[in-house]
Amino acid sequence: MQDTPTHKTRIFSGVQPTGNLHLGNYLGAIKRFVEMQADHECLYCVVDLHAITVFQDPDELTHNTREVTAAYIAAGIDPTQSTIFNQSQVSGHAELAWILNCVARIGWLNRMTQFKEKAGKDREKASAGLYIYPNLMAADVLLYHATHVPVGEDQKQHIELARDIAQKFNNDFAETIARVGYPGGFFPLPEPVIAGAATRVMSFRDGTKKMSKSDPSDLSRINMTDDEDTIAKKIRKAKTDPEPLPSEVDGLKERPEADNLVGIYAALAGTGKDAVLADYGGGEFSAFKGALVELATEKLTPIGDEMRRLLSDPVEIDRILADGAARAHSVADPILAKTKDIIGFIRS
Repeated sequence: MQDTPTHKTRIFSGVQPTGNLHLGNYLGAIKRFVEMQADHECLYCVVDLHAITVFQDPDELTHNTREVTAAYIAAGIDPTQSTIFNQSQVSGHAELAWILNCVARIGWLNRMTQFKEKAGKDREKASAGLYIYPNLMAADVLLYHATHVPVGEDQKQHIELARDIAQKFNNDFAETIARVGYPGGFFPLPEPVIAGAATRVMSFRDGTKKMSKSDPSDLSRINMTDDEDTIAKKIRKAKTDPEPLPSEVDGLKERPEADNLVGIYAALAGTGKDAVLADYGGGEFSAFKGALVELATEKLTPIGDEMRRLLSDPVEIDRILADGAARAHSVADPILAKTKDIIGFIRS
């Protein structure tokens, strides 16, 4: 697809406000959001429309939306530099999602592995929203003509779906799109950005399972609001195997717990697993865990402290979200209006 003047580099991504933000959310998403804002136009969303694909207690949803916002800011996202907003304040997400529902094919959605995982065995009782939410995710990205989307490995399939939907829209309406001045296609095909040493952070109790807020054991994860002593305790109790750390990255294969802890250290330190093993390979886990405790508490404790401070002033958080929503509207509204023109909708 040819570039058009509107298809400049633009980043969009988001985090669901479903409570108990943990280390996986930070390393897999928020830390990378901070790193990307220096050189890109960035929109970072609290995706509350996605959250309600399963029932949410209204009071908890309000709190959790503010918590994600606080985490963004505490981690280093500057709300004057990047646009921070909650999805439900920009109605274009839902409007474009319906349009894309009519472009996407049932067969494409049937291939989405996350629905199968989240719906479980009793899919008939899952909400329709859970089934079609990949189309909403595509709308989130395409509404801003975003070109790049930082995501974890588990979301790559959804970005591929967004590309398919964008391509089909461009093909279906090619004649009209060319007539309104976009001969190379109206929607850019977004690229997933999957980078870093810990794009998928695993449980401290089982290195084959993703770190999750739903795990009944709080020892399985580091929560973003954990204090220094709690972080240290969880790392020291993290499951390992009896062998020393390997000296080469290949030695981490078939050792999921070791691989997970080394990846976490590398991500927090901003280095690679090979560099971590160059320093700690051949040593016992006890010494490595001590170093990881020191690094993790240094990096994470100030974020947790700042989150608590920010959450003590919900009025200010809501002001930041409202300001971000106004800025998001300024980008999204012209794109949605042009989408309606392309389709043939009459608008005032």
